Amino acid sequence: MQYRRLGRSGLFVSTLTLGTMTFGGQGGFSKVGSTDVAGASRQVDMCLDAGINLFDTANIYSGGESEEILGKAISGRRDDLLLATKVRMPAGEGPNDTGLSRHHIIRQCEESLKRLGTDYIDLYQVHEWDGLTPLEETLEALDTLVKSGKVRYIGSSNYSGWQLMKALGISERLGLQRYVSQQIHYTLQAREAEYELVPLAIDQECPILVWSPLAGGLLSGKYRRDKDASEGRHVEGWDEPPVHDTDKLYDTVDVLVEIADGRSVSAAQVALAWLLGRPGVASVIVGARTDEQLADNLEAAGLELSEEERRSLDDVSAPPLIYPFWHQAKTASDRLGPADLSLLGPHLNDGS
Repeated sequence: MQYRRLGRSGLFVSTLTLGTMTFGGQGGFSKVGSTDVAGASRQVDMCLDAGINLFDTANIYSGGESEEILGKAISGRRDDLLLATKVRMPAGEGPNDTGLSRHHIIRQCEESLKRLGTDYIDLYQVHEWDGLTPLEETLEALDTLVKSGKVRYIGSSNYSGWQLMKALGISERLGLQRYVSQQIHYTLQAREAEYELVPLAIDQECPILVWSPLAGGLLSGKYRRDKDASEGRHVEGWDEPPVHDTDKLYDTVDVLVEIADGRSVSAAQVALAWLLGRPGVASVIVGARTDEQLADNLEAAGLELSEEERRSLDDVSAPPLIYPFWHQAKTASDRLGPADLSLLGPHLNDGS
């Protein structure tokens, strides 16, 4: 297992993180998984043995049960790992039981600490954008939690480029705690993050934690053209992520499977290894319903793809250049920096 620095902080995280949305199985989360305490303890053991030091959950996963199960699974081992959880989504029926107000953030932090059985959270992440609460209020509340010792670091999740850049600017202007990471969806099937969020990760040193790196199972190798998949979130009604180009997805999976067969590894491992080699990525969050799935995912930490294999995957899954990026590729190519080249580099010599 390798470890990467989390943004401008002094914290180092494993390149793989255990995601625990499968813990519990209450309500709609039953479509994702229903791991109990015994199963969670086994998975935590497997991850610690593999060198994973970051474990991710959220206050809303299975109505808080995911946090409770994770807290029990790590009992007696708190000093051996880092805990990440989130706040923003509805946690009750009242008008103030949602969002990123000072009221909701501080209250939910206290609840998460109780469920996790700990007195501090290593990485507290805002789960989603809140366009009604001033960012100043959100960031001041998070800053208060850090200064109180209840939170060590803060991060964003599911922000757009301008939203995250605005937040970073406010933190700098007001001298508040700064987001050290951004948790986003980024896969071979969905590379929209490369337009704004990946360049921002490079330029602002705000690295990426990837959620659902196998696109809800779409990149597991089970979804093939003219072939029914036996299991997966899409089969069972979980509608994330959306698929905008089915043919492109199948073409991508074909290349994944071809590389995997040639390496005698799983398609899932290849998809994860591709992400681990992308610029701006600090850690990839893996979750599994079974110990066998988790063991397979853990093998990706040591898989190095060749330049030719990467090029094949890049080409088959490449996102189109939208404005203003196609224009910059044509007229600004003489003065591009590293963040620009993360997106535009492959397009500068192909005549597009």
